[in-house]
Amino acid sequence: MKRLSLFIYFFLITVLQAAAQQSFDKTAVKSVMKRVADWQIANPNKGAEHDDLDWTHAALYMGMLDWAELTEKEDSDDSYYQWLLRIGQRNHFQIGKWMYHADFIAVGQPFIDLYLKYGNKKMIAPVMARANWVVENPAETTLELDYGKLETLDRWSWCDALFMAPPVYAKLYALTKDKRYLDFLNKEYKATYNYLYDKEEHLFYRDHRYFAKREANGKKVFWGRGNGWVLGGLVEILQALPKDESSRTFYQDLFVALATRIASLQSADGYWHASLLDPASYPSPETSATGFIVYALAYGVNEGVLDKATFMPTIEKGWKALLDAVEPDGKLGYVQPIGADPRKVTRDMTEVYGTGAFLLSGCQIYKMK
Repeated sequence: MKRLSLFIYFFLITVLQAAAQQSFDKTAVKSVMKRVADWQIANPNKGAEHDDLDWTHAALYMGMLDWAELTEKEDSDDSYYQWLLRIGQRNHFQIGKWMYHADFIAVGQPFIDLYLKYGNKKMIAPVMARANWVVENPAETTLELDYGKLETLDRWSWCDALFMAPPVYAKLYALTKDKRYLDFLNKEYKATYNYLYDKEEHLFYRDHRYFAKREANGKKVFWGRGNGWVLGGLVEILQALPKDESSRTFYQDLFVALATRIASLQSADGYWHASLLDPASYPSPETSATGFIVYALAYGVNEGVLDKATFMPTIEKGWKALLDAVEPDGKLGYVQPIGADPRKVTRDMTEVYGTGAFLLSGCQIYKMK
């Protein structure tokens, strides 16, 4: 009986290892990313907050850029770059309407990256003009977000904003070495960190309205995708800032602390759910949170910032969970719709930012050795 139990144990370990290796097979990873990318291009999201220049699409473009780089390098296929260029060109590489609001500068991130590849100054002029104006005329308002007072959206008063705007200033600093961008980034990011980061739970509140709220189980309210946004934004900042930049230490230390905490909150099914501390109230999978988190953890391992032995099991489970949410035609399901807090999610729900997160994570998975 004991020998039989040992045999079953080692058999299961072998099966699990084989499954993990299969899910990380480069051909398989590329194949599923192509299906997801092509489905999204063929099935664009429309309606409110889905203009070419909206934050929803900014997150999609970031994933598409990594995917475009991979396909051009591996397959000499520049069609995804051409898709991105057509979007930029038909909008003259402009950005959103609001002068300060983080969501309206987010699309500047992919436009900066396109400039770095193609060198056309028209691609960077609008976002640089906007960033320059904001740096020279910083918003003077509270971080207490109130949708009845739109000026409270002029600063990064909600945690999602830390994905949307800070990487723009990090990238502009890396490009120009103009300290004004770095100083503004550091000042505003740390203000939001000091306000929304719970130093006991090592997680970010979505905004100040959630400080006193509690989930059904009595735990604090920490939104899965909201913290995923922060982690993803930290990856973009770390990829942009020079290695020898002293202020980089703050972002890397925060990245490690947040990644470590969030990794410990992964559910048994491999997903991170809409509510990080009360997954039982939101039991359905949530792929936008999971996508951004897998992206961040895989980046951390690839860069040697996170310990591979410690984090690989979490990454493997998370990537497998994401694969399980992809339909045969490439549609990614279980994406929580636009919102500010945990909500119920169903398999038929999808969103462009979920696709962006999937492609970002897939490209990091593809790099893994």
